[in-house]
Amino acid sequence: MEQFDVIVVGAGPGGSTTAYRLAAAGRSVLLLDRAGFPRDKPCGGGLTLRAVKQLPFSVEPVVEARVDAMRFRVGFRAAFERRCKGPVVLMTQRKRLDHFLVQQAQAAGADFRPGCKATALEATADGVTVTWAGDRDAGRTPGQARAAVLIGADGCNGIVPKLLGLGGDYSHGVALEANVPYAAGEEERFRGAAMIELGTVPGGYGWVFPKGDHFNVGVGGWADEGPRLRQHLADLCRAHGVDAARLVETRGYRLPMRRPDSPLVRGRALLVGDAAGVIDPLSGDGMFEAVMTGKLAAAATLDLLEGRATDLAGYATAVRRALGPLMSASWAAKVAFDRFPRATFLLARVPIVWRVVEGLMRGELSHPGAAKGLARGPLRLIQALARAAGDPGRAYKPAP
Repeated sequence: MEQFDVIVVGAGPGGSTTAYRLAAAGRSVLLLDRAGFPRDKPCGGGLTLRAVKQLPFSVEPVVEARVDAMRFRVGFRAAFERRCKGPVVLMTQRKRLDHFLVQQAQAAGADFRPGCKATALEATADGVTVTWAGDRDAGRTPGQARAAVLIGADGCNGIVPKLLGLGGDYSHGVALEANVPYAAGEEERFRGAAMIELGTVPGGYGWVFPKGDHFNVGVGGWADEGPRLRQHLADLCRAHGVDAARLVETRGYRLPMRRPDSPLVRGRALLVGDAAGVIDPLSGDGMFEAVMTGKLAAAATLDLLEGRATDLAGYATAVRRALGPLMSASWAAKVAFDRFPRATFLLARVPIVWRVVEGLMRGELSHPGAAKGLARGPLRLIQALARAAGDPGRAYKPAP
């Protein structure tokens, strides 16, 4: 049986960046994914600067567009635009980004095996054995390997959360997105700005994102909005003068959002990214959270392997400290927008509040509570609206 220090199951942003960090630290790493690469994933494809700043290398080779302006509307009517100090979101496509991240992990020394679907896990006190089936069309054979640590990065529907009884306790959002090839004059119309449509989808929003040779449109909201997403997407397209017949690659997906007590660690295994359910509840973005949990997972794994820790329990604590305040604030804003969309919209458009949002997107603020000065007044009013709507974010705050 093959032996490794670490096995990572799932080669999305969380899995690949974890594999990169561990391999770069000199550890033997096996990175498995059920799909052949390059492969695509449903995703808006935006990397905020706060996510980019957590990456250990540049993603410039796969950047297709830069966003330095954000446009917001409520109910397809009242609107405002905010210009940024510089780009706040780098636009890419998951097919290109994920392949690039895998290549960086391989260059660092990780053994990447696409077309290998994990089918069984056996956990013991000192490690985990992973069995996989090989994709014959890709020339892959079944296999088995053992490692001291297992990283589950295979999403909320993956085998690692299910077989180890980790994660799983999610509340779900749903989203539907599509691409639209640019017609004459459209690239100039959409270039440099991301459009966010609020108050149109319960529990979420609609978006229009510029890309290289197309733009991406999508809608997301509460799980029970699933049957109505196609209508929401049609409404979004109509509001932007886009013929729905032009949409290509239309895809739906679930957005896993962990509950505050959902476990992240069991024995010698832990979860990162979507498998951990760490998607931001307000934006639906999981890129920053995937990369951040990958960074924390690599640190906890190295602590264990190098004798600085006796287990992986510190990882769960680190995730709560790093993401808890932001997740708490995101839940607060989410329910405030959902219950009181116009009042929250009026507060959000105050220029000093936008500076806080920009600071968050650029990675200059860790969470809204870190803001100082005049912005604290409107933010407190948004928090009051959240409390009136039940404020599920309180439970995510880390212990003092």
